[in-house]
Amino acid sequence: MKKISAFEHRGENKVHPMKFALWIGIAGSIMFFVALTSAYIVRKSQGNWYEFRLPEIFYYSSAVILLSSVVLHASYMSFLKGNEKLYKGLLSLSFLLGASFLGLQYLGWTKLNSMGIYMDTNPSAAFVFAITLIHAMHLLVGLIVLLVALLMAFSQKYEVTPLRKLRFELTLTIWHFFDILWIYLIVFVLTQ
Repeated sequence: MKKISAFEHRGENKVHPMKFALWIGIAGSIMFFVALTSAYIVRKSQGNWYEFRLPEIFYYSSAVILLSSVVLHASYMSFLKGNEKLYKGLLSLSFLLGASFLGLQYLGWTKLNSMGIYMDTNPSAAFVFAITLIHAMHLLVGLIVLLVALLMAFSQKYEVTPLRKLRFELTLTIWHFFDILWIYLIVFVLTQ
């Protein structure tokens, strides 16, 4: 009997086990961030809440992360259509945009500090730093996933196989999730 690796799938189930595992992880992250934003709302209602505007750099970083998601999706479509050069170029660009997002986040944190807003300034500042820093740690995981995808793209002979398609779909899913999560978080902070 042939052994099946974690990435192979016999087709008995409709959802691949690796996709199911990823969705379980995503569900856990969603619950964590819902709890964090709920705590934000509860703490804000108790008073002693310092109001401040987020630096504009956070808006720019939001545009960059959205663009990275669009570029990664275009890379996936190029991969499926057999356009190797475009697939690799767009995958590289998506990685660079993701890294740029983290750089812009860092600049946002330093801008907050230059405004006199530190993590220990007030509960409102602590929440903003916590929300953005925890998301940045999640996105760092996404960048590692993209880096692995890049290494595989440039080190292996190009071909569209079920295994490579699955890996790319997993990469795409996690990256889109981190992007959507950021949009939720930035809108949440801006509207509270």
